[in-house]
Amino acid sequence: MAIFATILFFCTTFLGVSLTLLLAWFALHKVQAVDEAGGPQMPEASKLLRDESISTISIWAKLLERFDFVELMKRQIEQAGLNWSIGRVTLSMLLAGTIALVILVKGDWLPGWMNSALAYFASLLPNIYIWRRRKMRFAKFEVQFPDALDSLSRALRAGHPFAAALDIVASESEPPVSVELRRAAVEGNFGTSWEQAFANLSNRIPMLEVNMFAAAVQLHSRTGGKLSDVLGTLSEGMRESLALRGEVRAIAAHGKLTGLVLTVLPLLITLIMGVVNPSYLAVLFTNAYGKYLLAAAVMCLAAAHFVIRRIVDIKI
Repeated sequence: MAIFATILFFCTTFLGVSLTLLLAWFALHKVQAVDEAGGPQMPEASKLLRDESISTISIWAKLLERFDFVELMKRQIEQAGLNWSIGRVTLSMLLAGTIALVILVKGDWLPGWMNSALAYFASLLPNIYIWRRRKMRFAKFEVQFPDALDSLSRALRAGHPFAAALDIVASESEPPVSVELRRAAVEGNFGTSWEQAFANLSNRIPMLEVNMFAAAVQLHSRTGGKLSDVLGTLSEGMRESLALRGEVRAIAAHGKLTGLVLTVLPLLITLIMGVVNPSYLAVLFTNAYGKYLLAAAVMCLAAAHFVIRRIVDIKI
């Protein structure tokens, strides 16, 4: 067992050092590319040509091309508004998992299977950050979108063509609405049909309100009618939906706070007991069965937290 632990420690240490060197080389390569370009790059909203490369490391890119999750991860990164490559995200995941595994094996606090589980969770931290950014960006888009539809409706009433009105609204709005509307306007004006442009918008922002807006614009382009009145009614319905969701979130806030307190309280009590009487909890870290009990307690605590969050997370 000691020989296996030693071999595992040296292998994980070697892997961590190798990944660190790869990330350092990647960062240096990016800095040199910016310097050779003669200054900072253009902002994302003004780009017509997008970099679709998986990774600047050719070997790593060829390896990632064999997996199906690359397209899904690329879509999530784009929806989060991040200009990251798939290679950068995957290498960050491997580095985080390796560092966590080395620390846990070196400390020898928990059983081996628990170390692997926590290392796997640590490897998901970059993905969790992407999911969090994606969720926050969608929430911000949902709040700003009704105002953008009202502005678009007023621009159409003023006599502007739809393409010009969309470009005006994109220039006057704030990110992320301005970024997405400007990209849709660019796609519709340069070589791509408006139907495809709004289909791409619906794929980038998978929200019911955006799908309804895209369907209304496509139906107007086929049959005609007063698009300004349709957009005004749509924005009014979105505001009512936002108000209802705000009331539900306010009601569910008590349950979320209760779940947070019930999760943090055992950890706080354990920390206080470790400071006041360290020998009282020392058996959990020295005894083999104590380590299993500690691992089970951590898993039950995490599971209870997610169950409470799931119960109070009311979907409308």
